[in-house]
Amino acid sequence: VPYKYVKIVRNKLKNFDKDLDLNNTRHNTIKLNQNDNINMDTFREETISLSSILLVFARQLKLIIFVPIITCLFTIFYVTFVSQPVYVSTAKIMSSSGGGGSSQIQGIASQFGLNLPTSSKEPEWIYPDIIKSRTLAKKMLSRKFTTNRFGVEKPLLEILVFKNGSLSTITDTLISEGADAVIRMIDIQQNGSSYKLTVSASEPIFARDFVIALIEELDNYQRDYNKSINSETRKFIEERIDDTRIELEKAEESLKDFNDRNRRIENSPSLQLERQRFSREVAVLTGVFTTLKQQLETTKIEEVKESDYVIVFDPPEIPLQRSKPKKKLMVVLAGILGLGLGMVLAFIREYATNSGKEEKDKFSEAKSLILKNISELIPKRKK
Repeated sequence: VPYKYVKIVRNKLKNFDKDLDLNNTRHNTIKLNQNDNINMDTFREETISLSSILLVFARQLKLIIFVPIITCLFTIFYVTFVSQPVYVSTAKIMSSSGGGGSSQIQGIASQFGLNLPTSSKEPEWIYPDIIKSRTLAKKMLSRKFTTNRFGVEKPLLEILVFKNGSLSTITDTLISEGADAVIRMIDIQQNGSSYKLTVSASEPIFARDFVIALIEELDNYQRDYNKSINSETRKFIEERIDDTRIELEKAEESLKDFNDRNRRIENSPSLQLERQRFSREVAVLTGVFTTLKQQLETTKIEEVKESDYVIVFDPPEIPLQRSKPKKKLMVVLAGILGLGLGMVLAFIREYATNSGKEEKDKFSEAKSLILKNISELIPKRKK
């Protein structure tokens, strides 16, 4: 083929390639524009505008208003007729650390290499553990209180456990329940060396009287403990006095026999040394015997000594207002909760109304399944 024809063919092929590329570019541009339009339409469909939200609220306005009203009315009914009022009475107390003279007596006993059955130092009272103990709670159950609901001078066990006011039989289970109820009423917090004692009760005067009785029981608990310690210490000292008296009498008899056998010992250093040993033994036992007698008298005084082991800084007072429930706060919170719940129900109702047949069928099926499962959970007799 002559070259001039080849050149003509090549030029035609170049022009054809250019036209093909231009057509492809235009086609791709058109396709991209179409895809962009589709994406924007999808975005607009999936995005909820402010006007749509306001429209939903306008359509479901009755539901949004009705739900908060219902929650507020239910809360008002609960705080007025169902919930029990709670009154709080407080007192500020501190321990006097009245351990008596037992620590001195224990120090004397330690000189003989003996230990008393109590601790070697004055007890440090931990009021939170004592007040929250079941021992003190059970003692409180026998105290009598006057209330408007249960009458005059009723035992605390009857007030807390026997709601009908009839105290016929007392069992260990009822005592355990009463002790747990007493512990739940009490709250104590330490602030340095003092304690803030708080009691919650259903009546203001009852709350004040409960704090007073609790402080009295706490004081009696410390007094009884110290009396038991002093009593054991007194028994120990009395036993030591009897033993020391016997040892002293033996030492005195030994010294008397030595003096009877040895009238003249001036010229005998060994006899003089032996006499000094007998005399020293008698002197030591005499000192021990005298000290024990003195401590015995001190212990007897401590046993009968009456003192306040609990120092009350701020005595309890009758609360003027109840602490719980707070009606206004509970109603406001119920209204806010109801408003949020009403908005959620409004969106659900709007979605269920405007959804297609398939979505409505799903809602109906879900509703029937929920009712069926609830029905299966209820026993046949209750049905």
